[in-house]
Amino acid sequence: MKTTDKKSPKIRVGIIGANPDRGWAAQAHIPALKSLSDDFEITALSTTSRESADAASKFFGVPNAFDNHQDLVKSPDVDVVVITVKVPHHLELATAALNAGKAVYCEWPLGNGLKEAEALAALAKKTGVLAVVGLQARSAPSVNYVRDLIKQGYVGEVLSTTLIGSGMGWGPTVPPFNAYMNDRKNGATMLSVPLGHTAEALCYTLGEVQELVATMTTRRKSYVVDGTGESKPMEADDQVLVSGLLESSAAFSIHYRGGVSRGTNLLWEINGTEGDLQLTADGGHAQIFEMTVRGGKGAQTGLETLPVPEKYQWASAQGPGTNVAQAYTHFARDYREGTHFLPTFDNAVTRHRMLEAIETASATGQRQRLG
Repeated sequence: MKTTDKKSPKIRVGIIGANPDRGWAAQAHIPALKSLSDDFEITALSTTSRESADAASKFFGVPNAFDNHQDLVKSPDVDVVVITVKVPHHLELATAALNAGKAVYCEWPLGNGLKEAEALAALAKKTGVLAVVGLQARSAPSVNYVRDLIKQGYVGEVLSTTLIGSGMGWGPTVPPFNAYMNDRKNGATMLSVPLGHTAEALCYTLGEVQELVATMTTRRKSYVVDGTGESKPMEADDQVLVSGLLESSAAFSIHYRGGVSRGTNLLWEINGTEGDLQLTADGGHAQIFEMTVRGGKGAQTGLETLPVPEKYQWASAQGPGTNVAQAYTHFARDYREGTHFLPTFDNAVTRHRMLEAIETASATGQRQRLG
């Protein structure tokens, strides 16, 4: 694994897809990295035009701005390439970065489907560089706290877990720049994004899926593009229901539905022989929304709020980038020390495999076994 040049103690980051007007880089990655300035320095950005590259350079205060990704991945001033563009471009960009010998942090989903993810994982293994995926729900303070509570026996033996979430998107309207997510061929669906992120938190906490059955369907047949009034057909499933067994033989169920609920938007319960834990949030994206933890055990007849201890707060960033900053804190250790705190491309393949099993189970009506 490549380590930082001793002459450059900070890890030098190049970001592909740094739009100054909107996007996940502007909302999360750049604020997260700037909050960790002792460890990281953003040295390069790339967009798809000279005009936008210059605007991003000025807006974010980054010296090197390229209008193509090739120059960024080859730059001697970049140690780590961060990929924050739309999913259909992940394979090409991550391949270029890996072939250039650079460490890679690629946003989730890693690829447009399992085959692309497997190809990238194989290339990462071949090149021997650090390659991680942005499944940052695994880095959330609440998730790590609950994971430790489970290990410490708070609920006793886990009997079952239930997860209900709202996609927030995939509802009646969509901003123009997110309309591509309403077409399953682009690989950024409700199944792959909010369910995939939150399933990573569930499996990180309780263990991987052993077997599952699933039903997927599209209930809203069309949606309206904000600002234009244009109606388009919904080409992605807006209802996903999954149930089965985890590797521990605990039962699990997941239901994600498109849009926003006036009631519950994220409810995750873990039920055991000795107690219960509950996580709730205002949105179904566990990687973004802060989750409140409640629990009860033994003689308690209800749940009480369990404040997340300060030791689980590894970074100071607030807002949408909180868990991204948490992830980058561990990335610095993985990069410098060879640890594996963050989910690697191999871990991403495991999650992609689960999502493909859900699609196959729904399409065939047959139970899928993963364990």
